[in-house]
Amino acid sequence: PFVIVCNHQASLDLMGMVEVIPERCVPIAKRELLYLGTVGWACWLSGIIFIDRHRRDAAIEVISRTANTMWRENVR
Repeated sequence: PFVIVCNHQASLDLMGMVEVIPERCVPIAKRELLYLGTVGWACWLSGIIFIDRHRRDAAIEVISRTANTMWRENVR
């Protein structure tokens, strides 16, 4: 397993990053991106997992469930 951290500069950078991220990779993004109109819809449709950085407990829960699923399905 490994972690790829992408520091994008604009909303559309995320769409380019989706093209270079390895297959079977689980993308996680801040929930605020979900509300960026077309970009948010594209992110949601591509399977990105959103975490709410303002609700720490909820973010930890989402990451924990994601980690368990990744382990069970043997994905990165």
